[in-house]
Amino acid sequence: MSLLTKDKSIALYAAFVSFGTYVFIFGFRKSFTVCTFDGLTFGPIAFKTALVISQMLGYLLAKFYGIKFISGLKKVNRYKIIFLLTGISWLAWLLFAIVPAPYNVAFLFLNGFPLGMLWGVVFSYVEGRKTTDFIGAALAVSFIFSSGWVKSVGAWLMEQYHITEFWVPFFTGLVFALPLAIFVYGLEKVPPPSLEDEALRTKRIPMTALDRKQLLKQYLPGIIAFVAIYLFATIFRDIKDNFSAEMWKELGYGGKPAVFTQTETPVTIFILVVIASVVIIKNSFKALMVAHVLIIVGFIIAGGSTYFFTTGSLDPFWWMIWVSLGLYLVYIPFNSIFFDRLIAAFSMKGNAGFFIYLADAVGYVGSVSVMLVKEGMSLDIKWTAFFSQNVMALSFIGVFITIYAMYYFSSRAKITPLVKLD
Repeated sequence: MSLLTKDKSIALYAAFVSFGTYVFIFGFRKSFTVCTFDGLTFGPIAFKTALVISQMLGYLLAKFYGIKFISGLKKVNRYKIIFLLTGISWLAWLLFAIVPAPYNVAFLFLNGFPLGMLWGVVFSYVEGRKTTDFIGAALAVSFIFSSGWVKSVGAWLMEQYHITEFWVPFFTGLVFALPLAIFVYGLEKVPPPSLEDEALRTKRIPMTALDRKQLLKQYLPGIIAFVAIYLFATIFRDIKDNFSAEMWKELGYGGKPAVFTQTETPVTIFILVVIASVVIIKNSFKALMVAHVLIIVGFIIAGGSTYFFTTGSLDPFWWMIWVSLGLYLVYIPFNSIFFDRLIAAFSMKGNAGFFIYLADAVGYVGSVSVMLVKEGMSLDIKWTAFFSQNVMALSFIGVFITIYAMYYFSSRAKITPLVKLD
């Protein structure tokens, strides 16, 4: 087998098993969002909103903890970490089903915290390779596909087997448990980065507190810019992901579980092709600039399609496809190519997990804050209207922040000797 064929085979294999691993991990996270829990409340707020906020608070704390834990993760026994964290999240769903509402809201926090660690663990298997753009794209689009698929599975369980809303998350996990174990076994078989990978993309190492402080000090303006961009992207994604069932119902598509997969699958395929194509760009700095351009295009698509939807010029079904495409063009680069290429371009001492969890921590603060404001102010507004108004406003601001980030990193590339043109 030639070296080229071997590299391609490893890349395809790593893409397949990392994609599958996270798809089945997602089955333990979001199936409850297909449920509406009509008529239930948690104090002054809707019961489902309380569930979403509780889970997101778990995610939020996990992201802050993950800045240290994931950036310092050693590449041994990672499969045990995946099984332990997933098992805790599944146990939380069992307790959620057994304990009566509204007291079971607390178990969403228990579910969210361990799951919030898993992205960094899985990504640690694939970063720092010359094919990471392709593998990372496959991994990153897994939650676009799985977001729709998991909801469809949850809706199918309710319709075909009359599973109650409180038991849907646990039984969805039961459906996904064995496939997850198989894919994690496969993930463990992915070979480590080669010496050539390390030469081209910089060797990835566990980070100390001093390493983290030095990176923040060196690149603070650029870090603030991309964290702000990611903040907007996370708010977009979480509102749509958590309340898409309500939005589809408001748009007249209630009772059609297949609609989740029908809209997310074409977006998944398109994003995979676009992001994976960046692998052909050898120069990591140029690839980083291309990632910025994709983010700008994503903001324009999300904001523009939403404007035409609000004026009645765009059908609701097609709006959901276009707005998903736009927001994921913003979101996915950060979870696949942006940080990996940033480290390679500037020969940084560290790993992508640090940047991912730093950005995620701030992003979840934003998402939780937005929902608390909506509920705390008792805004009498439907989720579709609330989502569309935020998309237009944040897309407009996001374009300008992304342009600044491009300018900042371009300026750094001119004055620092660390830029690596591989």
